[in-house]
Amino acid sequence: MAGTGITARAAALELILGVIEERASLADQVAGGAIDALDPADRARAQRLAVTVLRQVSKADAVLKPHLRKRPPARVQAILRLAAVEMLGEGAAAHGVVNAAVAMTRKGGRKAESFAGLVNAVLRRVAEDGPARWASLPPQELPGWLRGRLMSAYGKAAVQAMEAVQAGQAPLDLTPRDGDAEALAARVGGEALPTGSVRTLSAGQVSALPGFAEGDWWVQDAAAALAARALAIGPGARVLDLCAAPGGKTLQLAAAGAEVTAVDISGARLERLRQNLGRCRLTAEVVVADALEYQPPAPYDAVLLDAPCSATGTIRRHPDLPFVRDPAALKELFALQSLLLDRAVEMTRPGGRLVLCTCSLLPEEGERLAEAALERHPELRVLRDAVALPGTEPGWVGPEGGLRLRPDYWAERGGMDGFYIIAFERSAVTGGITR
Repeated sequence: MAGTGITARAAALELILGVIEERASLADQVAGGAIDALDPADRARAQRLAVTVLRQVSKADAVLKPHLRKRPPARVQAILRLAAVEMLGEGAAAHGVVNAAVAMTRKGGRKAESFAGLVNAVLRRVAEDGPARWASLPPQELPGWLRGRLMSAYGKAAVQAMEAVQAGQAPLDLTPRDGDAEALAARVGGEALPTGSVRTLSAGQVSALPGFAEGDWWVQDAAAALAARALAIGPGARVLDLCAAPGGKTLQLAAAGAEVTAVDISGARLERLRQNLGRCRLTAEVVVADALEYQPPAPYDAVLLDAPCSATGTIRRHPDLPFVRDPAALKELFALQSLLLDRAVEMTRPGGRLVLCTCSLLPEEGERLAEAALERHPELRVLRDAVALPGTEPGWVGPEGGLRLRPDYWAERGGMDGFYIIAFERSAVTGGITR
């Protein structure tokens, strides 16, 4: 798109169409150069608009439906959704939004340009009667394949609470390199969270925040930051971070003084880790390899496995996931997680500690995965106390001994990613739960 003079709105429109029509994630589109033609400010705006629309698709459709006799072509529908969300969700001036939407329709090709009059008329009506309707609508529901599973696991009220959190913009969480959350919070104008992360509502450039260039912190959701802490490693410990990219946990382990080996199958994602290691003045051995095939020189004192999963716990940050995730691929993911966990056990020395985590809300990728591993590996013992971390609540630990985190926890603060974390000790005795 370089040289086309594309606007942030037009770029957002293409991102939205890519997600809904082509099932291409926002991250993949951005990595593929979809918004490279824009300056940094417009790139940020395009992504913000796309993310906001994807959080509000059902609400936009609800206010548009009374004014449409039939569903328009996909591009026109996306333009209407974008404009409705700008006007009703963001409070943008109706005149400018409507004019921009009509202009984009006219530039949308022969099939779309004939709908310019319809777009103008519909959006003017929405601007008049939409605000009251919009305010009365509930948050966007999760897709049926996921909502049903979560209803069974957590109940209707909990799922609705998660959806309410996911409807809002996720705050930015930082992990301080030196562990001093209070000092970093004061420096960036954020809040020191009970678990040791720092939360800021800053919507600007991350690299403009104080301490970025100095490597004093890195971006990491507060829930994700708990997994490395459950390893409880000390300086000099040999630690393996499996499926390590993008690397927040590797940085935590390196900052704690461990000798870290970070393994991931994606060289491109590990390059981002290398950059962050350099920025934060930390060291780790970075290895591009399939975790199932990686052969270590010797078993490790501690292993952290952040297994590939459905990522259903990250929808508050990635609202494109419900549109692009294929539920038919879940069984394959479940099988891969079991294989990776078995391999992680083999690479943990007797007496060593293994932490499994997934950014998923599905019990199959958390509690059930852990319980099945205990049946296969009697040498594993669950370390319940390892996940009773400062700032967490006792009720977050399940009967099997794992820490279950959900988006609706800390709802008044903006929530957290859905995560599952469980710690094991590998020994030669029969498994169980230690206190």
